[in-house]
Amino acid sequence: MATGDSTSIQLFIITPYPYVLWTLVKLIEGAQPAMQAVGSGTSFEEALERTEYLTPDLFVLDANIGREKCVGSISQLKTNSRAKILVLTDLRDESLHGDAVLAGANGVVRTELPAQTILKAINKVHEGELWLDRAMTSLVVKQMVGERMGEETESDRAKIASLTERERELVALATNHVSATGKVLARMLDISEYTVRNHLTSIYDKLNVPGRLALCAYANQHGLTPSCQISQKSSPSGDRHDHLH
Repeated sequence: MATGDSTSIQLFIITPYPYVLWTLVKLIEGAQPAMQAVGSGTSFEEALERTEYLTPDLFVLDANIGREKCVGSISQLKTNSRAKILVLTDLRDESLHGDAVLAGANGVVRTELPAQTILKAINKVHEGELWLDRAMTSLVVKQMVGERMGEETESDRAKIASLTERERELVALATNHVSATGKVLARMLDISEYTVRNHLTSIYDKLNVPGRLALCAYANQHGLTPSCQISQKSSPSGDRHDHLH
């Protein structure tokens, strides 16, 4: 493993399979100097021990460590590290995607996807975006709505009332075009991307939601917008994935 270069994305790989580790390391080596594999572990416990002296930017977590172990590991990694988490899975268990995101994962990518797609997912997650299979986005939103049902508090009405007219407009737009980037939302509203980011930060703070998917769930639960519409068009690059800010 590389010792680490502060200018590259520092990756720590958690997988129980040597062949998966070898494949990922080779893939990452081909992407140098943009990213480096600085450590690995065959279990979550081993990863925790090694991250005491390593500070990766991103964990690549193989869901084959076990479904429950994977979801539980995400929560603990988030508690013990500021690194982002990308779950790598060949499992067809659709609920895993939602559970992983709800636990704090920043993305889920399938192992059968092309190498360039996996590298793109790493980059996008590192940049602060959420990476999900497009079809899974809708399922995760529905799952998050279900998780929030019955959790409404007396403060929700005050939170919603604190939104400005412009923020309400952005809530409706952002949650009905959940796969749209900040740049696309800015174009729709005829404002700058910087202004969109500022508005979204304010909205997340006022409503106490962590991001776009949670915002969509909150908006649906409280009637702030009609049901989210997930665009089925491919991105210009042809990738059918959602990159959410």
